[in-house]
Amino acid sequence: MNSATTIPAYWVHDIDPFVLRLGDDIGLRWYGLAYLLGFLIAGLLLYLYHKKGRSPFGFEVQTSAMTAIIIGIMVGGRVGYMLFYQFEEFARNPLSLFQIWQGGMSSHGGFIGCAFAVWWISRSTGTPYLCTADIIATLGPPGILLGRIANFINGELWGKVTEVPWAVIFPASAPPGTPLESITPRHPSQLYEAALEGLLLTVYMQMRFWFGRPSRPAGQLCGELLLMYALMRIGGEFFREPDASLILGLSRGVFLTLFLAGAGAGIIIYSRRKRENESPRP
Repeated sequence: MNSATTIPAYWVHDIDPFVLRLGDDIGLRWYGLAYLLGFLIAGLLLYLYHKKGRSPFGFEVQTSAMTAIIIGIMVGGRVGYMLFYQFEEFARNPLSLFQIWQGGMSSHGGFIGCAFAVWWISRSTGTPYLCTADIIATLGPPGILLGRIANFINGELWGKVTEVPWAVIFPASAPPGTPLESITPRHPSQLYEAALEGLLLTVYMQMRFWFGRPSRPAGQLCGELLLMYALMRIGGEFFREPDASLILGLSRGVFLTLFLAGAGAGIIIYSRRKRENESPRP
């Protein structure tokens, strides 16, 4: 592939990561705005659920629940990133955990943090854990959708080298100063993941929440979210350039996602057996 065909054929990523720039590296970023909008949508859904009689959480509980969810996701996402992707840096300088302006969040860590938030909500409201988890599980996919779009805007977490017509040239994927004609086009895997983990999962979870059988066992929706997310994430990882060293021949994302898949399957099996054991016998 020569420079005469590379530049005209593929779009060069040049989106400003800032919505509003106040300095060289200070301002409102699209990534931060994605988190804010994701939490706002989650709060609106929680309000709608209660209004339609599908959730026991009134307004005061909704406020405290969203606070717990935000803290859980933000803390879990940051700690997970440092432990899963930057452990050597974290071990060398533990204070790097608080350098959030440099970016770095882990979706897997966010899931763990959210699990603790669900525990707190369940304990403080007296609502069974699995029932609480089913409600909270439906709130996450819109935020994942926005987060993946923000990843694309940032020009990070790009895909593998390809020559498909919709490929994108990400200048950050090459060493600084590399001529554009020397940078190979890549899959916009962030958008693939936005469609799979975000949009498709949002539609699926909302359909299951509103139109699924009322007799489903508590924990079913939570298990399905984890299992479906794992499948969507692994599918997207086939097109994504690994952003950390491999583990057992697998990308870091796929390796960690296998635990989510196992947790999802385990919750579904447990919830169904639990209901069978609690069902009255003739």
